[in-house]
Amino acid sequence: MTRRNRLTSLGALIGLVVYAADQGSKYWILHGLDLPRLGDVRVLPVLDLTMVWNHGVTFGLLTGRSGWSVAILATLALVIVAALGVWLRRTDRVSSAIALGAIAGGALGNVTDRLRYGAVVDFIRAHAFGWSWYVFNIGDAAIVCGVAALVLLGGAGRSGQADEAETKPHEPGASVRP
Repeated sequence: MTRRNRLTSLGALIGLVVYAADQGSKYWILHGLDLPRLGDVRVLPVLDLTMVWNHGVTFGLLTGRSGWSVAILATLALVIVAALGVWLRRTDRVSSAIALGAIAGGALGNVTDRLRYGAVVDFIRAHAFGWSWYVFNIGDAAIVCGVAALVLLGGAGRSGQADEAETKPHEPGASVRP
């Protein structure tokens, strides 16, 4: 198996794990805990479980409740996931494969919600000192962390520059890349 195939498999595995964690947590929130009935549950002084049906995209933007808006947002997300798949197939960095898999898994989790419920299940609310973040879910967290990793680590990197190259011992007399 080539390095590129291993990285693609790694990204796909990360995507599946994120997707399973996202959908499993939402199933428990809806059917185990029954958060729609409870509304709010205090977990920690700075963390609540709060039921929100997000009809828009990230942070509730572009909110729409019609069947067309659901179909358009789901289709747009699937196009983005396909583009992430192409990027994943071309990456030569472990960090990029992990980040791309996390983004794709989170996006697919939210698409599944949109198609199943007409909205995304959001339920995690962090707050402190009178400040509160948007209510989000596991998929959203994976998307944000994946994007942050791509930005902080330089995206897909330059051709031929792989994470492994920085950790492999260099042969005597071999040139070392900066």
